Amino acid sequence: MSQVPLLEIRDLHVAVDGKEILKGVSLTVHKGEIHALMGRNGSGKSTLAATLMGHPRYEVTRGEVLFEGQNLLEMEVDERARAGIFLAFQYPVAIPGVSVANFLRSALKSLRGEELGAREFRNALKEEFKALHMPESFGSRYVNEGFSGGEKKRLEIVQMGMIQPKLAILDETDSGLDIDGVRIVSENVNRIAGKDTGVLLITHYQRILRYIRPHFVHVMVNGRIIRSGDESLAHELEQRGYDWLLREVGIPQEAEKTLQEVG
Repeated sequence: MSQVPLLEIRDLHVAVDGKEILKGVSLTVHKGEIHALMGRNGSGKSTLAATLMGHPRYEVTRGEVLFEGQNLLEMEVDERARAGIFLAFQYPVAIPGVSVANFLRSALKSLRGEELGAREFRNALKEEFKALHMPESFGSRYVNEGFSGGEKKRLEIVQMGMIQPKLAILDETDSGLDIDGVRIVSENVNRIAGKDTGVLLITHYQRILRYIRPHFVHVMVNGRIIRSGDESLAHELEQRGYDWLLREVGIPQEAEKTLQEVG
């Protein structure tokens, strides 16, 4: 019997404020696979991430999404999180008045249905901070308040490590990181992701893929995946850019560059 995919997207069309952004996306992710989704600004990558997490602004007009064989589109946002889906935001928001430690304890209790023991929680959080080269004092700070861009991105991976999701969607995790930050974050994504975890890594650049080696690379243009391949496709994009691919598939560069992603 063939394995049920972790995530299966079939002919997904999504509109925002009446404007169609995704125009027939199909993608299958199995446990243990790392998929890199690449493309320029405005191609629809972040729209896909927001849709998978259930953002109410994004209207699915056609297609279906299955998570472990279940209809994901029928689930509320909290149900998707409890099912094992994690989203590392492109622009993490601050939550004044809520400490990192209290935020994570509440999140884990909501996801697991029971509270983790105080000592076990402290030890686990301490290890995640250590792995991401962050001081333990960040646990008492308010979530993302006063954090640098790089610190916000590292905290996203701390959360990923604590939650241990089945599917991790990483939206532009490398943005705002210096060279050392990219390496540290990548090493920890590799550590957390395993044979039971699927990763959908959304990025503009090939640099993070020097550390996180994808099994599959997909290129999105104008709301569609126009090319899929192995990691060699990412290297080719790094060397040649996107224009050659647009010419190859017959998409006018002017049309691609004028698309503005919503949200």
